Amino acid sequence: MMAIPSDLSVFNSTSSPYLNASLAPAAPRCPGWPPVPMTTVIPALYSIICVLGTVANALAVWVLAHASASRRTVANTFMLNLCVSDLLFLLSLPLWAVYYSRGYDWPFGRVACKVCSALLHFNLYASIFFITCMSVDRYLAIVRPLRSQRARYPKRARITCLLVWALACACSAPPLYLRDTYPVEELGVEVCGVDYSNSDWRLTLAWMKIALAFLLPLFVISCCYGAIGRHLLADTGRLRMHFSSMPSFKSPESKESSKTERPPRPLEGRGLERVLWTVAAVVVAFFVCWFPFHCVTFLDVLHTGGWLDGCGVTWMVHNLTPLTLCLGFSSSAINPVLYCFLGNHFRGRLGGLCKGLWTCVKAQGEEHSQKRGSFSTRLSSFSRKLSDLKDMAIAEPSGPV
Repeated sequence: MMAIPSDLSVFNSTSSPYLNASLAPAAPRCPGWPPVPMTTVIPALYSIICVLGTVANALAVWVLAHASASRRTVANTFMLNLCVSDLLFLLSLPLWAVYYSRGYDWPFGRVACKVCSALLHFNLYASIFFITCMSVDRYLAIVRPLRSQRARYPKRARITCLLVWALACACSAPPLYLRDTYPVEELGVEVCGVDYSNSDWRLTLAWMKIALAFLLPLFVISCCYGAIGRHLLADTGRLRMHFSSMPSFKSPESKESSKTERPPRPLEGRGLERVLWTVAAVVVAFFVCWFPFHCVTFLDVLHTGGWLDGCGVTWMVHNLTPLTLCLGFSSSAINPVLYCFLGNHFRGRLGGLCKGLWTCVKAQGEEHSQKRGSFSTRLSSFSRKLSDLKDMAIAEPSGPV
């Protein structure tokens, strides 16, 4: 059997177990810092995220996959790929929940350990890359509608999605290679973790996560939605100035007609405030979900490099990383709400599909009832005929007297 590394760095990676003081064979390094009960908290959070996220993403995939050819737009293409990426990851969450509930004992084998780790890291990058692509697409559609007509084609969006999948696979390849199962004889478990025998690997992958999975996407998303907000507010301001500069004197006979002839303000009529709130919600949700995790990852980098030390830093790295990772995972359940369910067309399409499904089920039920009724009628008719035959046999003489 493979021996566990002496420095226990196998416990210190994304979604790997973080050695709890209650589980450690030796005395805890920080007796004044109580550990978080990971074996109960994490499985509960993972279960909630898995159920809500699977239902939301499955409904979104169902609606987007059944969209007509005219509705297969660039935005819908990115949404569909985002939901598929989240679904693939959510399917691995039950295994991680079992893993934590068993006290960091991985019972599913070496291949499942590597595959689940790859799905986790793949979604970490792919979901954020797709959200960034959607932000750029919204910027082009709203701020540069005329200049971007040639670039915003569904075919080019599909090619972009293929590139995103390839880039996410490349980013998740190192964890796939490094992840493995390791027996811990002191605890009597077999963990699914990463052996960072070389600290340069650990620092490189941590900086890659911070830069590619947070800082760069956050910069692009903030710039795109900031430009969208300024553009919408500027358009509204120009429209208000235009309407306020129109002559206000009218002849007496035109006063009544002016009430119906005055054109509405287009941007406000389309729900400018709702659009701006949606834009703000997208940026805030991305920041709130992933900022705590990357902050703790940065603390881990400083701790590994020897720039920070102490019980507080050790406690935060070992206990807050799984919790902040749960917060990041919750984006898989929030994404369909922000990008799909808030749209009027999506809700209408979902309602139409549900009504169609209900109509189909109801028709099948009625057909089944009709078949049962027809069978009952035939059975009743057969029983009546049989009864009549019996009566006739009783009424007829049985033989010569």
